[in-house]
Amino acid sequence: MTGPLSSSAKRIQDTLASLGAGFEVIELPQSTRSAAEAAAAIGCAVGQIAKSIVFRTAQSGVPILVIASGANRIDEARIAALAGEPIEKADAGYVREKTGFAIGGIPPVGHAQPIRTIIDEDLLGFDEIWAAAGTPNAVFRLAPAGLLAITGGTPSSIK
Repeated sequence: MTGPLSSSAKRIQDTLASLGAGFEVIELPQSTRSAAEAAAAIGCAVGQIAKSIVFRTAQSGVPILVIASGANRIDEARIAALAGEPIEKADAGYVREKTGFAIGGIPPVGHAQPIRTIIDEDLLGFDEIWAAAGTPNAVFRLAPAGLLAITGGTPSSIK
């Protein structure tokens, strides 16, 4: 990390500190927007990337954050069953409104409002994982237990 964090990354660092989590946000010179880009930039397996995808329930319009292993494709029917109603992918405006962040840098915490969170159970099989930290090139490393603790998310099969 060189220099101070950008405002969005600092916001996540401050959120992590307020949660008592000792995770350090770093900003990389290259993009971490996609799971493949993040894994290449960090030097880890794609499966260790905790990608954050926001869905919206089709009838009630409630946001749902799915934190998935970068190696997995999300089964939207499974998420709809967990949500109790059909879901749809959220557009960029909705994502920014509900999370306060742009697609490609959505962190697991620090959102504009509380968001129901579902965590891919496959992430729990790693010793360490990496999550976005508010920008397309900011990340932080944590243990899967830490992800559960800071998000209050529910582990589930998402694929």
